[in-house]
Amino acid sequence: MPVDAQSGLFHISDFAFNSGDDLSQLRLHYRTLGEPRRDESGRVCNAVLILHGTTGSGAQFLRESFAGELFQPGQLLDAERHFIILPDGIGHGKSSKPSDGLRMRFPRYGYLDMIRAHYLLLSEGLGIDHLHLALGTSMGGMQTWLWGIHYPDFMDYLVPLASLPAEIAGRNRMIRAMIMDAIRSDPAWRGGDYERPPAGLINAIHLLIMMTSCPLQWRKEAPTREAADAFLAERIRAHAGVLDANDMLYQFAASEDYNPAPHLERIKAPLLAINSADDQVNPPELGIMEAAMARVKRGRYRLLPISEHTRGHGTHTLAAVWKGHLAEFLAG
Repeated sequence: MPVDAQSGLFHISDFAFNSGDDLSQLRLHYRTLGEPRRDESGRVCNAVLILHGTTGSGAQFLRESFAGELFQPGQLLDAERHFIILPDGIGHGKSSKPSDGLRMRFPRYGYLDMIRAHYLLLSEGLGIDHLHLALGTSMGGMQTWLWGIHYPDFMDYLVPLASLPAEIAGRNRMIRAMIMDAIRSDPAWRGGDYERPPAGLINAIHLLIMMTSCPLQWRKEAPTREAADAFLAERIRAHAGVLDANDMLYQFAASEDYNPAPHLERIKAPLLAINSADDQVNPPELGIMEAAMARVKRGRYRLLPISEHTRGHGTHTLAAVWKGHLAEFLAG
């Protein structure tokens, strides 16, 4: 890393959620790299907001596959020249979440609450009055579309990765519903008041693994029965070590208010959408992106072909695969 990531907490008093619930103190955790700079008019000109996916956190962008490709000196988002903000969304990472203690009494939140909280973090917590770039992966990609709609004058560029600008429906919605049902239908869940992780969490993890699977590359990585069994066991172990059943319920339910489709004409900033052809969460054969992009005034779409380098839905955090498209886009 070119500079150490700095961590911080921002508290919002009496945060009112769109569900009608409220929280007396909403905690947002974030990481930053670099320092903000202002142009001649006094407006911040180098801020970059990067938003993570479902069950993730801003920490994922500090890995070599992302930070090592973008944040180093001389690279596209060089942290010596940019002020990079990596927040943990509501219900994720070190931000306020059900597993802190409220469990199923935690306020019901959606993507619109998450982007409004991040706007308050930027504007009131960090003094950021403008973004050079808003970029997001998966859930963060979906929220990037919402940023363009709800805060159309706040950024210079928008880059949603591994997402579609449409209501969660079809197979995507069905798997999300099955993930939530796997947890809620387990008697050991006890309405969220379990004493130890319920077995339903493992069933939910099974579905999450299939949802984001990558058939071609996984066949190469696990070419035998023994290798496939070991591969699966390791993935289950890794997920089970960090996921909480109640947090996971809320995280997948949060997408229920997502539907940018009716409002795409509101997006003003240049937008580059990047998806991968082997992404089973956002399969290109649906044709959703092509129809939507015709309504985005300054929109571009890049579909990455399946290659030795793509990893299905997970391609979004392999910056080496798509950073050339990002560089071309930011260069105008």
